[in-house]
Amino acid sequence: MNLSEITNGLNDKQHQSVALGDAQNALILAGAGSGKTRVLTHRIAYLVTQKNIHTDSILAVTFTNKAAAEMRERLGALLRRPIQSMWVGTFHGLAHRLLRTHYEKAGLSSGFQILDAQDQFRIVKRLMKENNIDESKFPVRKVQWFINQQKDEGIRAQDVDAGYNFFIKKSLEVLVLYEAHCRANDLIDFAELLVRSYELLKNNTELLEHYQTRFSHILVDEFQDTNTVQYKWIHQLFTGKNNVFCVGDDDQSIYGWRGAKIENITKLETDFAPIQTIRLEQNYRSTGNILAASNALIANNSNRMGKSLWTDAGDGELINVYEARTETDEADYVIRSIKKLIKDGGTASDCAILYRSNAQSRVFEESLIKHNIPYIIYGGLRFFERAEIKDALGYVRLCESTTDNVAFERVVNFPTRGIGNATLEKVREFARDQHTNLFQAAVQVAPSLPTRASNALSGFIQLIEQMTDDSKNLDLDEKVAYLLNHSGLMTHYANDKTDKAGSKKENLEELISAAKQYNHDEDSEMNEVVGFISLASLDSSGDANAPIVDNVQLMTIHSAKGLEFPNVFLGGLEEDLFPSRQSKDEPHLMDEERRLCYVGMTRAMKRLTLSFAIKRFLHGQSLYAYPSRFLDEI
Repeated sequence: MNLSEITNGLNDKQHQSVALGDAQNALILAGAGSGKTRVLTHRIAYLVTQKNIHTDSILAVTFTNKAAAEMRERLGALLRRPIQSMWVGTFHGLAHRLLRTHYEKAGLSSGFQILDAQDQFRIVKRLMKENNIDESKFPVRKVQWFINQQKDEGIRAQDVDAGYNFFIKKSLEVLVLYEAHCRANDLIDFAELLVRSYELLKNNTELLEHYQTRFSHILVDEFQDTNTVQYKWIHQLFTGKNNVFCVGDDDQSIYGWRGAKIENITKLETDFAPIQTIRLEQNYRSTGNILAASNALIANNSNRMGKSLWTDAGDGELINVYEARTETDEADYVIRSIKKLIKDGGTASDCAILYRSNAQSRVFEESLIKHNIPYIIYGGLRFFERAEIKDALGYVRLCESTTDNVAFERVVNFPTRGIGNATLEKVREFARDQHTNLFQAAVQVAPSLPTRASNALSGFIQLIEQMTDDSKNLDLDEKVAYLLNHSGLMTHYANDKTDKAGSKKENLEELISAAKQYNHDEDSEMNEVVGFISLASLDSSGDANAPIVDNVQLMTIHSAKGLEFPNVFLGGLEEDLFPSRQSKDEPHLMDEERRLCYVGMTRAMKRLTLSFAIKRFLHGQSLYAYPSRFLDEI
């Protein structure tokens, strides 16, 4: 492959970014719609074909599995060969790979399990109950958030100074209990994947040096969304002899509320010096009028790195601003506008309704139903997050390893088999006292229980042992199908007459398909079943509500990041709603609100409508509102 094949179709700045010398560090400030994914993939292709860098020596970090899969696919097509040996994935996926490969050095067993947010919540809740910590004073969600916040900062319990803050003191108690529980049960939550893999390299000099030497080129997408431990993770791999290529946009940093640090992108210039900054400002998505308004808005933010989007596609239509009497009037106007667009030859799926908070969707939904227009709410539960899928995987996990306490808790009495909480408490107590897992505790406890409880628990034990034995030599998809049928899950949903039972049964059948399509990496430290379970735990691409043809798309602006639509309706542009009330006295929060509005506006390709209501009923009360300051700024 020659250079012209790689750079064909790139604009000057894209070409400059792709063809930088292989010994240069770079920050690519990539504006919305400026073709950053293309730049990343073509940069890798350039390194491989023009600089003879082996794919083994490249580490590429994305923020979603979808982006990682897209990068692999594009690179495979570009290089005309598979790129299995290249490390491409999310921070969590790559951290998981490190921990599976070096589990002993990380203080784990080979069969450690990944906790998702729901499982983590249940464990925190139970630990608080067992230790008489009052949920009314210390809400479980807030304590869970505290635990994850410390990990996102790379901080351990012993390093936290609670001072005189009683909530932090009590949350620290729970954190210590939670960490002890996870260690005893070989559990790793999402945040722990990152902090544990960071500590793995930090505490093992030879291992760190191995990966520093191996990865001569480190590429990171969406750098503005990195949190503290992710930044540390990348920084410790950098030696000055290898090179970083970071792509990001400080104007699209909208995840401060979940730990992202916008200052990380500005720290690059000192921590990864010398580094060259290139701005991708030519936009291939939106019209000139949409870009002019978006540029005018974001110019009001402080401490920007500076960038102004432009297009050669022409000015296009003027932005439409609608002043509504009420939120119902606003919704009716938006839906009437969509009806007209459809009547004039457009499609429903060309239209997106964006809002600041989920609570705003209701009136839009009611108006869409009234006008008989199909719609879908984007950003619902992902496939592997659905209860029936987690139940099914619970059986797969428990049959793979009876030491998996999380799986045991999930499936022991589902479908219902008469094992009550009193029985489970005895099993848990025995497990704690004897320092064993719940399944072995159940085996020991069952004979001593009253007859009915004993029979129920013994029946479950026999079921798991029988299914484990019968399925051990089956292919993965056959194993999943067998467990679904013999556990009683399929029968449960087949006999369930509620509205959603049919779709849940279909989802279980889809899980069998997912198992059949799963491609196991033969070089992996994991066996095929553990690999599939890990994929399910880490997956963030299987969106339950992916856009379907001819449905109006409804979503929060956070969910819309990275998407584009010909027609965008951005609602609720009122003071105290957008920008939010919480941001009023905090300049950095106001800046993030403005960036969020900027992201919403730059989703639009052809037409953008901004709307606000003079009076709005929200959160149980009717309030008069003032138009958002953002409207004045455009």
